[in-house]
Amino acid sequence: MKISAQEEYGLRCLLKLAQAENHALTLPEIAAAEGLSVPYVAKLMAVLRDAGLIDSSRGRTGGYRLAKSPEEIGLGSLLLVLGDPLYDEGGYCQRHSGIAADGICVHQNACSLKTLWSTLEQWMRGTLNQITLADLMEHEGRATELLRARLATTVFDDAQPLIPLGKLNQ
Repeated sequence: MKISAQEEYGLRCLLKLAQAENHALTLPEIAAAEGLSVPYVAKLMAVLRDAGLIDSSRGRTGGYRLAKSPEEIGLGSLLLVLGDPLYDEGGYCQRHSGIAADGICVHQNACSLKTLWSTLEQWMRGTLNQITLADLMEHEGRATELLRARLATTVFDDAQPLIPLGKLNQ
């Protein structure tokens, strides 16, 4: 998995707003604190606002603040707002298949990779959603301990069965 610049900087800007608590921050304040350009921060803030994660207000005391508490913002959902999923069910076969003479995917009846990527996507999002913005606001030493405990208890959703690794080689 590769974290995009938009995911990284969007998360950093959201953390900056969370640390400000109920105090609104302006675009120039956020940009200066994160070493980013004001137009780029404006783009990130628009994405986060459209997703309902932040509120904005105009005027002398205006700016941006969280629309939800940091405990309510899971990283899996946040990263999906800022970036793309690891696996996209809708277009996967069209982008990654070999097409036979009859126009059908050559792996139509025996595609174990589609199941693998789908299972990993679901597990990763579920795991990341167990980590909240509030968790990341902890002191680094405490956050590491907390994150390890959370990740150790993560389990797969029963709706997606695991595929045995031996099936991948068949």
